[in-house]
Amino acid sequence: MSKISKVTLAVTTSLIGLNAPVFAAEAANATEENSSDSRFYERIQILGSHDKLRTQGGATSLVSEAELEKFEFDDINKILATVPGVNIREEDGYGLRPNIGFRGATPERSKKISLMEDGVLISPAPYSAPSAYYFPMVSRMTAVEVFKGPAAIKYGPNTVAGALNLVTREVPDMATTALDIAYGSDQYGKIHAYHGNTSNHFGYLIEGLYTRADGFKTIDFSEQTTGFEKSDVMAKFNYDFSQGKMKNFVEIKLAYATEQSDETYLGLTREDLAANPYRRYAASQNDQMNWDHDTIQLTHYYEQGAFDITTRIYQHNFARDWAKVSSFGANTPSLLDVLINPTTETNQSYYQILTGTGSGEFILGTNDRSYRSRGIQSDLGFSFNFIGLEHKLDAGVRLHQDYINRDHFEETYAMAVGGQVTNQNDKTFTTVNQEKSDAISVYIQDTVTLEALTLTAGVRGEFIDSHYINGNNELDYLKKDSRIWLPSISAFYKLDEDYGVFAGIHEGYVPSSPQQNDENVEAEKSINYEVGFRFNNNQINGEIVGFFNDYSNLKESCSFSQSSNCELDADFNGGDVNVFGIEAHLASRLSLSSSLDMPWSITYSYINSEFQQSFDSDYPQWGEINKGDSMPYQPDHSFTLTTGLAADDWQVNLQAKYTGEMQEAAGDGVNLSGSVIEAQTIFDLSASYFISSAQSVYLKVDNITDEINIISSRPNGARPGKPRMFVLGYKVSL
Repeated sequence: MSKISKVTLAVTTSLIGLNAPVFAAEAANATEENSSDSRFYERIQILGSHDKLRTQGGATSLVSEAELEKFEFDDINKILATVPGVNIREEDGYGLRPNIGFRGATPERSKKISLMEDGVLISPAPYSAPSAYYFPMVSRMTAVEVFKGPAAIKYGPNTVAGALNLVTREVPDMATTALDIAYGSDQYGKIHAYHGNTSNHFGYLIEGLYTRADGFKTIDFSEQTTGFEKSDVMAKFNYDFSQGKMKNFVEIKLAYATEQSDETYLGLTREDLAANPYRRYAASQNDQMNWDHDTIQLTHYYEQGAFDITTRIYQHNFARDWAKVSSFGANTPSLLDVLINPTTETNQSYYQILTGTGSGEFILGTNDRSYRSRGIQSDLGFSFNFIGLEHKLDAGVRLHQDYINRDHFEETYAMAVGGQVTNQNDKTFTTVNQEKSDAISVYIQDTVTLEALTLTAGVRGEFIDSHYINGNNELDYLKKDSRIWLPSISAFYKLDEDYGVFAGIHEGYVPSSPQQNDENVEAEKSINYEVGFRFNNNQINGEIVGFFNDYSNLKESCSFSQSSNCELDADFNGGDVNVFGIEAHLASRLSLSSSLDMPWSITYSYINSEFQQSFDSDYPQWGEINKGDSMPYQPDHSFTLTTGLAADDWQVNLQAKYTGEMQEAAGDGVNLSGSVIEAQTIFDLSASYFISSAQSVYLKVDNITDEINIISSRPNGARPGKPRMFVLGYKVSL
């Protein structure tokens, strides 16, 4: 077997049947030999160790390939339901553009986490514009990893919340072909296929994924669908130059993805949603997102004895345009104003324009943006013994550049009674600018083992030069730099072979926008603490963690995904904020008979946040803050129970996810002050029957009870979650 596939197979087979994300200690059970064959794979799938109990500090979770296949989720929001400490604001029901936060950090467009694919930053512009309007298709991933606390210090630039790494399929060491086809509710369809092989020293993999749906909403007076089409193609080619104990390996990854979705930011009034939750107003009939994304990545791995180094050269291009109803023009109420109070004398006529029951004009805004992210990064590892202590040294450096070009324009449309919409004028450009960042990142981390105690100390450096220029006004220009060192230290003490305790502290940081003058708005900074208990005794495993994030300055920035009532990318200071909570995960597998098992897991999160001073803010999710107010879109309690039955040739799994009540604004005096997203519980079911070792069929039902709920009222009105959805699929591998 090749060094990659050997570990892939080991990790997958060791985790089959677990009903939750496994911690790195569980993945460690995959192989008992301390073989260097696994070290390259660990640079791609970062979590991996060869102890039975992972002995480094920092909370981490791994969702394995077996777990991903169990429910066949296309939506990262559902996958992360079994990871503690994750807070999510859903948006479209399909997870097309996730909003993910860790430990209370704002979930808006996942901009506070470091999002990676195969260990490389994958957000369109991680420094200049970190909002993740592109998110990789999780259906083609073989693992999902989450890093929080001191474990995230290696994966900047954003170190307050943590990091999320998506792992793509590796080149197989033998001829492998697989096909997965599925059909479901609302004309849902999926075709996923891959083929690969390794012959002598050369290996390759070709993989393609296509998904679509007509959508679960209907537009007033229109036959336009409300669904999406997404496609993703990836190819990997590698060559192994290894000789003897020297490992020398080169791989190139090429990927191209597209999406066309008939999505909108326009929601409903709460009264209209209660009457018909899957309705869309006539004004949104021309709303559509189109994007394409391409990746080229060259990876070189070298290993000699206790030393290894992985170097990656990468470039990602992303282009998108999203046309959507944005306003009624100058000096008019905002869309959210109208939908919160549709019956007032001022707002009633605007509400009729949206619904097609009255005539008038509205603005269709198209946010046309292009991004580029490129760089070179090297990560090295070296194990050695010094003065009788075992050391594992990790270090890395990354040279990175990214930019975003905005060419936003508006068009005026006329609405006639009966929902007929016509274009009234040519394009008027509203925002033309560029934000660009050049960054050098370094980290060094040393893990020292002294009998039962493992100490890890490290530091990360971020050195950023950025500039902003307004294309409509050459005098509107800003150039700035940021230099910061972020220390981290953690400890793990092994109580015995099955149990251990850990603690850690690290400094968190999120840089400010290139267009933001740092004299007015500071970067986000915090000191983060955690303490935990980890165990794995082959019968039950888990982790319980308490954390405290002490923000010296909480920073938020405005985006169209949350409000049209503030300047795009404007930053706002939130001052001192305390966030604290508990994360817990337990998993086991009960043997009911010689041929029947019952895997189960429990995931629980408690998060509480408090502003430490009173102030007034123009940020649309804050407003008039009183000391002690909590942050928005942050449920106090969330709980996921996963259980099932597994036999030799079939398995059934059930996931129940409870999300507590969330407020939609922190303070008073802004839209949605006092508004809450009600607590909700969603049940998902999956069942598989294995026809043979090469063939299987599966049935999954999302939202079994057909729960109707509001998942968000931002940016422009209430929107529902996905209704009950059936999917039937067939898999074959050769």
